Amino acid sequence: MTPSRIAGRAGVYVAAVVLAVYSAFPIYWMIVSSLRPTQDMLMNPTLVPDRLTLDYYISLLAQTDYPRQFLNSLIVAVSTVVLTMVLSIMIAYGVTRQRIRGKQMIIGGMLYAYMFPPLLLAIPLYAMFAKVGLNDTLLSLVISHLTITMPLGVWFLWGFFKTMPFELEEAAMVDGCTRLGAFLRVVLPLSVPGLVTVAIFAFLLSWTDYTFALVMIGSDANKTVPLGLASMVGAFDLRWGDVMAGSTLIALPLFAAFVMLSRYFVQGLTAGAVKG
Repeated sequence: MTPSRIAGRAGVYVAAVVLAVYSAFPIYWMIVSSLRPTQDMLMNPTLVPDRLTLDYYISLLAQTDYPRQFLNSLIVAVSTVVLTMVLSIMIAYGVTRQRIRGKQMIIGGMLYAYMFPPLLLAIPLYAMFAKVGLNDTLLSLVISHLTITMPLGVWFLWGFFKTMPFELEEAAMVDGCTRLGAFLRVVLPLSVPGLVTVAIFAFLLSWTDYTFALVMIGSDANKTVPLGLASMVGAFDLRWGDVMAGSTLIALPLFAAFVMLSRYFVQGLTAGAVKG
């Protein structure tokens, strides 16, 4: 190997390490800050804490509405993922396999809808929900999240179904499967990386949403975690320890999902980039 090649490879490794440290440091600082005592966090914020404590987590879970807010966020996120997967699969498969006029306009419209900022959609949606009596409900939040997650899911799965040979389904139907059976036994198993990728993105967008929750939710009983943490930051009372502990707990489900499904997630992103 020539010296120039060695230098080039070393530069790539150095750049990768710098980027990894730059990306991971805020997460590390959040976790460490949630474990260090208040005095150390404010007066002696060292990289490696001298003392560790769980007082923030105990006070957060025992003295605030965080458990209820966590449950609300979980209900909204899981419901959003389920509805996103069902509707995205139906729409993407329909426009791919059926002869539908204007299918390109449907896919283009889905992608165009994804480009709208959440705040631009939240206000008219709230007015609609208020008229039908759905304002300040978790259902209104789920429907609002679908305006962002479903266009992304349809566009992504369309790229998978579009390049999947129809001959595979025909072969299954020749062997005795119905159209639905061929879809369930052939198409869906081959689309697992794409399905996992859409599910992760839908969960991420719903779990971390603040804009829709701020507009749709008014009562404390229906607040989600991002909205509840924002209410801890007051003008005269800044509870940094509780905020850091709550933020760490928010990140745990996302971290667990990426660890368990990272293999499918990477395959889905790669295949979607090539097939789309």
